[in-house]
Amino acid sequence: MELFDHVFMQRALIEAVLIGGICAVIGVYVVLNGLSFIGAGISHSTFAGVALGLMVGIDPLWTALLFSTLVALSIGAVSERTNLKHDTSVGIFFAATMALGVMLIGLMDDYYVDVFSYLFGNILALTATDIWVSAIMAALVLGIVILLFKEFLALSFDAEVAAVMGLPVRKLHYLLLVLIAVTVVLSVKSVGVVLVSALIVTPAAAAFQLTVNFRRMMLLSVLFGIGSALSGLLISYYIDIPSGAGIVLIATVLFFLAWLLSPRRKRHAQP
Repeated sequence: MELFDHVFMQRALIEAVLIGGICAVIGVYVVLNGLSFIGAGISHSTFAGVALGLMVGIDPLWTALLFSTLVALSIGAVSERTNLKHDTSVGIFFAATMALGVMLIGLMDDYYVDVFSYLFGNILALTATDIWVSAIMAALVLGIVILLFKEFLALSFDAEVAAVMGLPVRKLHYLLLVLIAVTVVLSVKSVGVVLVSALIVTPAAAAFQLTVNFRRMMLLSVLFGIGSALSGLLISYYIDIPSGAGIVLIATVLFFLAWLLSPRRKRHAQP
């Protein structure tokens, strides 16, 4: 229990619950709407936003938030107006934003350590301000999800039926993309640009293996997300590995356990 006497560990535990929970909530919509690759594209776009912030001397969190939101909206707009599939649009922005980030880093001389911390995350190095910002952003995302719970539910299961019901499907889709961007940015200092998309997708994918009930899937996803974040954090502390890697690996193990126990897999395996 002496472990929890450290202030940095107390902050890390709070952050683990915040990011594990909110990533799992958004992850359910990502999985059900087939937006997993978009999550990866948006997460990697934060690299350019972070590099821009370091270059101009602004807190990289805010430039990453602005940049990721613009990329998320751009992906939706390009897909809609060019009739390209989402994965094609994401592929374009994925490469372009990473190239932009590399270019900006190449123009700087002394920020490589800071960039490395954003690429792979370090939940043990968060400040009290970081925790407050994460809590406010998580509360904002969760509040919107609760407020539009029925609308997002309809969008996730059948967008055409949702449109017939009179729901603003296009606006809801763009709002969901923005929520993904905000969730990515609030998690990036803890898990890192490279791994944050996995924390969004994997707990929800594990929950999807075990149930077809939406509310149950949401609950299981949150339990898996928070459990992965807390377990990965403790393991990383004791065996001295990067915390982001520990969190994602635990989430991956949970996914395969869920898959082994999945009623879906058992039904598919029957002759």
